[in-house]
Amino acid sequence: MELTIVQKISAYALPILFAITVHEAAHGYVARYFGDMTAHYMNRISLNPIRHIDPVGTIIFPALTLMLGGILFGWAKPVPVNFSNLNNPKKDMFWVALAGPAANFFMAIFWTILLTRINIFPDDAELFIRVMCLAGIQINIILMVLNLLPIPPLDGGRIAVSVLPYPWSSYVAGLERYGFFILIFLLISGVLGQILMPLVRFSQSIIFTIFG
Repeated sequence: MELTIVQKISAYALPILFAITVHEAAHGYVARYFGDMTAHYMNRISLNPIRHIDPVGTIIFPALTLMLGGILFGWAKPVPVNFSNLNNPKKDMFWVALAGPAANFFMAIFWTILLTRINIFPDDAELFIRVMCLAGIQINIILMVLNLLPIPPLDGGRIAVSVLPYPWSSYVAGLERYGFFILIFLLISGVLGQILMPLVRFSQSIIFTIFG
């Protein structure tokens, strides 16, 4: 028995929306904790996915990459953070940037634990829930690993700027204007998949070993 196309889309929709929404809201929440109220005042610290969806980056681009057989790739509307408003901008930037990937990590754990408890659901819903859980694990791990790459404006780039001493931090920050083009080149060339997939499989094996 297999799911229909509509059922597969439905099974993937919830994990994708949660992965994006919680990731972005986590950035805003931690930024507010450390003194920057920008996202709070713009009402972006929200679990409402509509506030975070970018029609191209969240829907069209990920769908195209999946249909073409590539690695899932996309983006949401970034939560605005004014790092100069943070209590300690260089130090606190680390935690604000890390919050998004950390949220994906914990969501991957959640979907893994739910997968191990799949027998609590009715038999006719088991396949749907299984596909949803596997999608949630995969999507969150990919987003976590992707965002930890040290390329601005990805979270890993912000983390690198936070931990590297000057002038290296300044050099990395200067890459931000080219970051999107670097990522597109890596994606099209296949290098991005070669970098990500071993890290994704390693992360997934650790989570399955501990929580599976």
